[in-house]
Parts: sequence; structure tokens; C-alpha cells
Amino acid sequence: MTNKKNYRIGVDVTLDVIDGKWKSSILCFLGQGPQRFGQMLRYITEISPKVLTQQLRELENDGLILRTDYEQNPPKVDYRLTKSGKSLRKLLIEMSLWGENQVNEWQKQGKSVTLQTYDHSGFVKFPSSII
Repeated sequence: MTNKKNYRIGVDVTLDVIDGKWKSSILCFLGQGPQRFGQMLRYITEISPKVLTQQLRELENDGLILRTDYEQNPPKVDYRLTKSGKSLRKLLIEMSLWGENQVNEWQKQGKSVTLQTYDHSGFVKFPSSII
């Protein structure tokens, strides 16, 4: 018996795929190129290893990232965006731009809201000592 999903409209599919607190951050960070598990833990400091593993597996199952195990000792595994993941990442950048504009509007209205970074691209450059 298969678990068939039925979506009303295409945006429901998109939201289902990126549902998860950290998936958008993971996808944007992978926009820099292949990343190892530890690098992602250092970038997304609030995520636990267990949750990162779960989110990575879901993204892999949805065909958005590719996990490469180099089968060497010590173990080396990295993650990278697939073609589908790259196309979704472009959409996430547009969503980020919209969110940045919304935060600016709310701030003009006197609402107490902040945004950690306006670097929507996911291309934050870290010193090599961090990653």
C-alpha cells in the first residue's frame, strides 16, 4: 500500500517540502557548495545533531540534496544541492527578500521586530577557522 499525497495547489507542495525549522537555512548554506555535517552544525548553531540529521535525510528523500559518502577512514561525507535543490534555493532567496522588506515595513510602523541578517543569499563567508 502506497502513501499517496494529494495536494490542492503547487504552493502546498513547496511548503510541504520546506516544512521544517532548519530546511531553508540548510538549503541556503549548501548554496556555497558541498558542506560537511560539522560545517553545518557550526553555521546553524541552534540546531542539534539529531535534528540536523533528520532534516538532511528528509531533504535527501525529497531529492533536494545529495549525500556523498567517500567510504574512507576517517569517514568523510558531504552534502550538496541537486538541480531541484538549486531551483528551490532560488525561490527561497525571493522569499527572503520579501521577508526583509516586510521586516523593514514593520519597523517603520514601530513594531518591535528584528532580523539577524540581511544576507539572504546564504553565501555568508566565514573565516576558514570556522568552517
